[in-house]
Amino acid sequence: IWLSPLYPRLPEGSSETAGESVTNFKHDLIDYLASYRSTGLSEWIAHLKQHDLSETRVYLIGSTPGRHQGNEKQKWGHLKLRRILSDCTSPVANQESWPLIGQFSSIGSLGADETKWLCSEFKESLATLGKSQRSLSSHQVPLHLVYPTVENVRTSLEGYPAGGSLPYAIVTAQKQPWLPSFFCRWSAEGTGRSRAMPHIKTYMRASPDFGELAWFAVTSANLSKAAWGALEKNGLQLMIRSYELGVLYLPTAFGIDTGRFSVHQGRLPDCKVAEMSFPIPYDLPPQHYSSKDRPWIWNIPYLHAPDTNGNVWAPS
Repeated sequence: IWLSPLYPRLPEGSSETAGESVTNFKHDLIDYLASYRSTGLSEWIAHLKQHDLSETRVYLIGSTPGRHQGNEKQKWGHLKLRRILSDCTSPVANQESWPLIGQFSSIGSLGADETKWLCSEFKESLATLGKSQRSLSSHQVPLHLVYPTVENVRTSLEGYPAGGSLPYAIVTAQKQPWLPSFFCRWSAEGTGRSRAMPHIKTYMRASPDFGELAWFAVTSANLSKAAWGALEKNGLQLMIRSYELGVLYLPTAFGIDTGRFSVHQGRLPDCKVAEMSFPIPYDLPPQHYSSKDRPWIWNIPYLHAPDTNGNVWAPS
């Protein structure tokens, strides 16, 4: 999760733009709430405007349903992420060897092969670092997708019922047999959470040795076009189907001149960890599926072996 600082109320008569952060968080949050076009949210928007959000150091990455064109196109979804990574980060040496990691609890229909969306427009957005070499090297960047295996779910604390919160459907999986080649097992030995099935969604860009991060995002957006958006009309519009919200951490917003977070793995000690050491909720480097591993699919039976509680899975 991301916890905000406590936001103080602005003095009476403050301007509309008062209390803004360097990350434009206040404006973006008000924009996101306004996109619901709900009279019930107008009270919250007015409340936000009266407060000082200037201490915020994260960037807001939201999605809102619609076909977004022109200036609206880069306000949402993966194009918002692309724009911020272009404007607010710098290229690193040998950046094509800096892997991308995505971790999520559900998967949408991504197309007949990896070029249709995953390794084209979506990967190009995630692989952006600064304004140079953006589209030239994104195809070379390693991509690791962390999603629980059947065995992860079977041996989890809840057993097979944990898979009820991992809604990857068989009809979708059968259309994209190419996808598991990117999959990595869920493993969180360092934090003692390997047997707790994740419902978080995280995305990051790591150094080749997984000791540093160029950026990190935690969000509600699963791996889907519906959540992140898909380009239409030769790139003239971005079509999004769902509301999502997340935050993006960039080292520069935290005053780190190197432009990289150092990675902290394992249990967080009682004392303060090394300054700006970033806690990662699962083990790095990600471990790819073995030849025996299968991604968890929630609407097919698993009768071959009982789970940790002695049950099988036979969805109706």
